[in-house]
Amino acid sequence: MSSADAPAPEATAVEPEAEPTDDIRSGLLATLELELGEAIVESHLKPGIGLWVRVTTEAWNDAAVAARDKLGCTFFDFLSGIDWMPSPFGRYEVADIDTEVSLAEKVAAARAADRISGYAGGDTRFQVFARVVNVTAHHDVVLKCDVPEDTLTVPTWSRTYAGSNWHEREACEMFGIRFDGHPDLRKLYLPGEFEGHPLRKDFPLLSRVVKPWPGIVDVEPMPGEVAADGDAAEEEVDG
Repeated sequence: MSSADAPAPEATAVEPEAEPTDDIRSGLLATLELELGEAIVESHLKPGIGLWVRVTTEAWNDAAVAARDKLGCTFFDFLSGIDWMPSPFGRYEVADIDTEVSLAEKVAAARAADRISGYAGGDTRFQVFARVVNVTAHHDVVLKCDVPEDTLTVPTWSRTYAGSNWHEREACEMFGIRFDGHPDLRKLYLPGEFEGHPLRKDFPLLSRVVKPWPGIVDVEPMPGEVAADGDAAEEEVDG
């Protein structure tokens, strides 16, 4: 019998790939759920990558204590703020974007736009988030909470993680988020009379509003390309 007459091999069913699991991070989440209960608003577990847990504003310090005492995360890595409002200004280096409409119109449109709040979600424009680590078991968790729109205040972590003192001062200065119970929220970088919070999305970089980024606007055409005035750039000829 020739190979052409041989029966075709039966197709074998392909088993669907099993969903990846992460027992360590699942255990961390279960512990936090046991400790914090309904104070956990939302969570996101990415197997082999990380764990993000959003808690209520009132439980923000309770989450720090649980992470330190129940998860063994005694190392404080960082704390910062997030402004989820879309940027009103687009790309500063593109001249047309900075001249089409007024700054006030751009800011108003951005404040009214839908927001995307990242892993574990969010219901307010501003959030705080922090990462703490268990340096013995080599695991970590990122905790986050919404910042109330009316008070822009969350509890301080400075009594639980002393290292958060500096980070909270920076977040207060750059985002305008205050930390209730912090011993000293003095500015770190800016003069005392400085007004505004430079890391908010609606804080304009005035130098770029007045003059768009020259690296984009004032680019000379390459040899052979047509310049803005319609003339072809001259090609240099080596002597």
